[in-house]
This record gives sequence, structure tokens and C-alpha cells, in this order.
Amino acid sequence: MKELAQVRYQFLATDRRPFLDAAREAATLTLPYVLPEEGLSNGGPLPVPWQSLGAQGTNVLASKLMLSLFPITTSFFKLQINDAEIAAIPEVTPEVRSEIDLSLSQMEKMIMQQIAESSDRVVLHGAMKHLVITGNVLLFAGKKSLKLFSLDKYVCNRDGEGNLIEVITKESIHRSLLPKEFQKPLMSSKDSNAVGEDGPKFGTTGITTTEEAEVYTWAKLEDGQWKWHQEIDQRVVSGSSSSAPKKISPWLCLKFNECEGENYGRGRVEEFIGDLKSLDGLMQSLVEGSAAAAKVVFLVSPSSTCKAQSLARASNGQVISGRADDVSVVQVGKTADFRTVQEMIQNLTTRLSNAFLILNVRHSERTTKGEIEMVQQELNEQLGNIFGNLTISLLTPYLNRKLHILSRNKAIPTLPKGLVLPTIVAGLNSVGRGQDKQALMEFVTIVGQSMGPEALATYINPPEFLKRLAAASGIETVGLVKDEQTIQAEREEAQQQAQQQTLLNQAGQLAKSPLAEQAIENGQQQQPPNPEEVEEG
Repeated sequence: MKELAQVRYQFLATDRRPFLDAAREAATLTLPYVLPEEGLSNGGPLPVPWQSLGAQGTNVLASKLMLSLFPITTSFFKLQINDAEIAAIPEVTPEVRSEIDLSLSQMEKMIMQQIAESSDRVVLHGAMKHLVITGNVLLFAGKKSLKLFSLDKYVCNRDGEGNLIEVITKESIHRSLLPKEFQKPLMSSKDSNAVGEDGPKFGTTGITTTEEAEVYTWAKLEDGQWKWHQEIDQRVVSGSSSSAPKKISPWLCLKFNECEGENYGRGRVEEFIGDLKSLDGLMQSLVEGSAAAAKVVFLVSPSSTCKAQSLARASNGQVISGRADDVSVVQVGKTADFRTVQEMIQNLTTRLSNAFLILNVRHSERTTKGEIEMVQQELNEQLGNIFGNLTISLLTPYLNRKLHILSRNKAIPTLPKGLVLPTIVAGLNSVGRGQDKQALMEFVTIVGQSMGPEALATYINPPEFLKRLAAASGIETVGLVKDEQTIQAEREEAQQQAQQQTLLNQAGQLAKSPLAEQAIENGQQQQPPNPEEVEEG
């Protein structure tokens, strides 16, 4: 008998259990709504952590990952021409090559516009939060938009090299939204997991009488093709089967940290779970202790003439009879202990701020912009391996899938295979460009300071410097930086204008000289008289 998706899901869920428990513990200390406890009803109460640094760090790190992988002002990819292929075509002149580059640049803008108009960025930002906290997330790149599955909604299986080979998702959907044959619950007492049919039982029969139906989507990699279908009430949904080549697969199963031999990843929060637990416990103690210290309680001696009721009812400034020695105030006396707790909280806050890339610069009047940029660069370099991992597992498959969908919908022309190569320029590459920019500026600064400005003008090639600086900053130079031909033409035009201006100045000076005035007078004397004036005379 063919294995059911529900049975396979429950079998793979046993391998997911420890990762799911660790992810829920991490979510409790950061953003509990990302992965709530099992069985929590919609809108149910969530645990409230005693500190907010976990939530702040998660949001900061997720935003940094999002802006690094999917920049807002620039494209995260480039459509580049294969130089080896284009060199074999003699008809492609430099002018044609420039036109091709311009067309590819316009196509990049069209693709980025399509992404901006969709809800992909919202889903991707949520995926970054899941990666930071739980270390795992599943994305399905459909024809219209992305869909996110949290760790408790899917199971996966990988081969020995860590490549994804199987995914099963589980969703609860109201039966009124399903096809007609599934809108009524299947009433049967037959257990599909009974011994003798599909092996041992895994706890449930999959038969329900509730209004919510469990929809399983089973995707497997077979012979270089991803094939998937859906099952409801142990039956395959008609028309749900589909397939896609491995290169343009819609299933993007992401991991934050790669762990050898494990099907699931580990999150950033799990790496510093000890510090977060310590900070949460100390904050709880400090808050509760501060609340106890803030409580004001008066003690009245039993033999005092001042009654406790009189003291309690006395308003501000009222005079009552009694002795001051008979009344005292309860004091906690834990000031020194609170100071120790505060110092430890400060140390933990600093360590966690560095772990989550929260910029914490030195507060001083002499803090410079260069110091802040250096700290920012060091923080970004900590995630170099994460950028490399997500570039392979997210950016490249997402771009291939997006190009396939847009090309099939005739939104963009089909790219010729082997001639145009989509290349990722964000993520790890952006960190490398930041290092190149810093090294380039340091080199020019040191040369200018040690050898003087004349050395820069003598030994530094300005056009090449501008090109390298623009490349390190990720800025397109087409139409921005003048080429050598334009600069030479402008120089020649300026020289001609200067020569014409010089000739005009020399002519004006010559006209004002004594020789020029005498020549003008001689010319006027030699001029013949007007015939009309002679006749009148």
C-alpha cells in the first residue's frame, strides 16, 4: 500500500522535536509570537520576557540581513554578458556591447519593480526573523507571491551532502474553503496507521470531525525534478500534483547555521541562549526587588500613643499626636546587592548587543565618523559565513525562480542560455565591497598624508580611481562618470574657446592703441565726399 503523507510527516517529526523545543525556548526570550507553544489558540496569551534586548536584537539583526541581501536602492543581482560567448560573435562591436549592457540594466529595473510591487519583501523580512530565532524557515515561491512556513508547520529530509530531497508541510484549513468532496469530514473507524498496513502507529488516525481539515503537501526530489501533491483525509487532492526542475524549484528550505549531519539548522539566539537566560533572570530579580524596595510600610510600636489608624488616615501636612521613636519605616537594605546586579546586567547587555550587531559606539566628544564606520564594518563581518550560506540557499534559487515566472508570464523577454548570466552581488559580495572601499580610501589617504597632494595628482589615475570607488560602493557608473572620449572632447572645446577669447582680447587692445586711432583718422580723411552734399553746395 502506498505510504500516506500524514504517516511520513509523523515519522519525520520525531527528528524535528529537539530542534522545535530549542526554537520555542529561543522565541520565549525574544519574540514569542514567532513560534508559540503547541496548542495555543488564536489570540491566546503569550509569555512575556522580563527583558527587551532579545526582541530588539532580533529585529536589528533581521533588518540588517534583509537590507544586506535585498537592498532597497540597488539591485541584489546583475545580468552580465558571458565574455567568452560574446567574443565568438564578430558582429558585436563595442557600441553594440554598450547597448546590450543598457538593455540588461533596464531589465534589472523591471524585475526589481515586479518584486517591489509584490509582497515578497514582507514575507522575506518575516523569514529573517525566523532564521535568527529558530534557525529554520521554509518558503514556497508560488506564481504570485511567497508563502512562509514556520518550523512547526513542516518537516524535511536531506541527503548526506545536506541537499534537500524531501519536504512535507502541514496546514489547517477550514473545510468551507476546500473542494466539495472534502467539505464534509470523512467518517470512518479504519485506522490507516494500524500494524499490518503501514507499519506501527504514530498516535493519530488522521480522521477528524472538526471543521478544520489537515492539508499535507508532500514534495520529493526525483530524477532532478521536484514533484509534489496534496492530501486531505488520507486522499490525494485531484489536480494538486505539480512538478518543477531542480534549478527553478519553488521550495526554499533555509537554515541559519549549517550543522553537519542534521536536517535542521541552529539559530543565532540559540548560540547566546545562556546570556539571554541570565539577563532575563537578573532583570526579573531586579524588577521584583525594586518593586519591593519601592513599597512604603510604616511600623508603629504597640505601646505608642499614636494609633496605626490615625497614622494611616492622616493626610499630607496633618498634625497628629505621638512620638517619632514609636514610628519607623521598613527598609530593604539591598542597595549594594542591586548595584552588583546592575553591573552584571550591563555586561550581559554589552555582550548581547555585539552578538546581535547592535551598534554601540563609544560615547565621547572625540568619537569620529571613521570610528563609527569601522565598528559597523566589524559587526557586519561577523556574519560573513551567514551571508555565504543564504546567498546559495536563498538568493540564487529565488532569483532563478523569479526569472522563470516573469519570463513565462511574458513580463520580461527570455534570456538566452549561456549568453546572459544572472550574478548575485548582494550578501557576502556586499561585505567584500565594503572591505575594498575601506582599503581603497585608506590607501589614498596614506599616500596624500605621507607624500602630499602633488603625489596624488602625479601617480593616481583619476578615472580608474572613480571606477574602483563606484564598484566598491555598488554604484552604476553608466551615464554618471565621463569616459575618456568625452573628457578629451570637452578639453579641445575649452581650448578653442580660450583661443577665441584671447584673439578677441588682443583685437580690443589693438583697437585702443595710438597707431590704430591714427589709422582710423587717416581713413576718414581719405574718404570721398557724398555726391548729394556736393550738389547742394
